[in-house]
Order: sequence, then structure tokens, then C-alpha cells
Amino acid sequence: MTDVLTTRVVATPNRPATGSVLGPRALNRALLDRQLLLRRQELSAAEALEYLVGLQAQNPNAPYVGLWTRLVDFSPDELAALVEARKVVRIALMRWTLHLVTARDCLALRPVLQAVMERRMQACFGRHLGGVELARLVEVGRSLVEQEPRSLGDVGQLLAMEWPGHEPRVLGHALSALAPLVHVPPRGIWGRNGRAVQTTAQRWLGRPLERATEPDELIVRYLAAFGPATVADIRMWSGLTGLGPAIERLRPGLRSFRDEHGHELLDVADGPLPDPDTPAPPRFLPEFDNAVLAHADRTRIAADPDRRRNLTPKTFLVDGFVGGTWRVIRGRRIVTIEITPFARIAREDRIGLAEEAMRLLTFLTADAEDEVRVNVRFVDVARR
Repeated sequence: MTDVLTTRVVATPNRPATGSVLGPRALNRALLDRQLLLRRQELSAAEALEYLVGLQAQNPNAPYVGLWTRLVDFSPDELAALVEARKVVRIALMRWTLHLVTARDCLALRPVLQAVMERRMQACFGRHLGGVELARLVEVGRSLVEQEPRSLGDVGQLLAMEWPGHEPRVLGHALSALAPLVHVPPRGIWGRNGRAVQTTAQRWLGRPLERATEPDELIVRYLAAFGPATVADIRMWSGLTGLGPAIERLRPGLRSFRDEHGHELLDVADGPLPDPDTPAPPRFLPEFDNAVLAHADRTRIAADPDRRRNLTPKTFLVDGFVGGTWRVIRGRRIVTIEITPFARIAREDRIGLAEEAMRLLTFLTADAEDEVRVNVRFVDVARR
């Protein structure tokens, strides 16, 4: 698939020995380093996307914020240009969720993850597809979206003419799982909007999908960007099952640790393991960011046990751990970032968060046609 950023990882002095127990802070700092959240990196948007194995993109603007918080001097125009040039696409991949990936990864990863799409589609819609020949559904659906990009709603209505009595919504979603559909611009372009219309990856990119379906390289890339991690973590992030044979093939080239509960943590041989006391700056993450969602055990990023299950909103990090949520409130002449902590935050951390929020506001309002004021507001925990 890719060997991007294999030179970014450097040896860590006094690295823990194989078999060592790694606590939540050690795993936290490893995750932050590999997710480019300990320090912003001087990488291109395409390099970062490939290293991170894509970014969640249910919200078309989320990857722009995700790259801004990770890269030095990131410009949304750089990513928008890649989308328009068909070098980066939005497509359903890990867990049958939309991700923004390079064209190369789109063509390589979709075959590896195709079984995930089909299994989850059957779980959600299988009982509503009685009498529908799925191979024929793909044939007809592909023809329709390759004639012209269409929304799932529109293509579902057309498919219902072939299978009357079946819900168009179900037919459209089934097609999105069975065929590799990519979202086409202007959807996904910073500062613009548009209907979510799709065509096949093959038609949009002018190349066929790759043939390889073994998950070995995907597992290694996950460990490089998210490890050390358990097999359950790999399964949670990817949606893949039956990983045992691939893990055993890879094991000779991996190293192994344990978490505090005795679970095995697998890792690439040269993955960085920073000192657990390494300072971690405040960071703002977009909704559904994989940094907070890509593990079955989220203690490495969410210290509060009551908050680990719902980490889908926009979150912020304090000392490397999720400290609360944030949102943007847009008025006619003022744009505010409202910060809602889960618990009281120390004064120095509030100052650091406010400064980072102001930098984010500068990014978010850089293209405003009219002059706007920006503001940061904390929600008082005592009043929640």
C-alpha cells in the first residue's frame, strides 16, 4: 500500500523492554506521538493522511480540523486541491464509516475491508433484502452511478423500480456497502457545500481496485499509527474479524508488551514510546476523530470511565486525555468556541486551551468575507 513516513519514527532512549507492562500514561504518550498530537509535524496533507491511514470524514469538514491540529501551517486549500484533483477521496472503509484517504489507499484498502461492509450491511439491512439478488443490485447500481454521480436517495429510488416493494433507503445503503462509492466534489471542499452524490471509485479514479485482500499490511499500519494495541483494538478500529492467522504471520516482526490487565499489546518494532511524563499540549479534535475512537480499551485517551463510551462529539485534550467537548457558535458578527469541560480544569490548562482555541478560531475564520470578532467561552462546570 504505502511506506509513507517510515523515516519519521526515531529510536526512543530507554525504551521499555519487550514484555514490559505499559500503563495508561505510557500508552497515551505513544498514541499522541503517533497521531501527531505531541507536536505539529511538517508534512504534506497527503503524507499525513497515508501515515494516519485516513481521517474520519462523516462531517466533510472534520478532516480539515484534524489536519490543522496535527500539521505545521496547514492550509485548507491544500487538502481541497487534492480532493478536486481526485488524489484524495471520501469513501466508506473502516467499520463501514466514511474516511478521507488518498486515492492509492482507496484502491488498496477497500478490497481488504470489503467483508466488513458486507457483514455490517447484512446485520443492518439483510432482513429487508429478501428477494433481491445482490450481484444484480451491484450491476444495476453501478451502472446508475457511473452514468452520473447520484445521491443514495436518488439511486435507491431508481433501484426500487427494479425491485418494487423494497424500501429505496435500504437498496441505496446496500449498494454503498457492496460497491466502492466515493463522494464527489463540491462535497468535501472547505468553505463549500453540496449534495452527497457518489460514483464508483473505479470511474472517479480511472483505475481498478487492487486484488489483495489479506489484512497484514493494514494491521502493521494500524500499529504504527495507533499502537501498541491489542487484537481487540485492531478489530474495533477496522471492523475486521478472524485476525488470528494474520497476527501469527506478522508476529516474528512485531514486539509484545502487556497492559495493566495482562492483555497482550502488539507493536511495530520501531514504534516510538515516549516517556510517560512527556508534556502534552492542549489539542482540539473534530468529531469522530480516530485518536479517541480507534481502541476497544480507551483508557489511554479517556481517563474518566463515565465518558469513554461517548467520544463522538468534538473533544479537546488536556495533558493528553479527553477533558471535555467543544463547539463553534456562529453569530452574524462573532464566532465563538464554547468549551465544556467534564470537570474543573486547572488555571494554567484553561489558559493553554484558550490560546489554542484562539488559534483554531483564526483558522476557522480566515476566509470570512466580512470582518468578524472571535471569542472563547468556558461553560462553568458547577452550573451544568
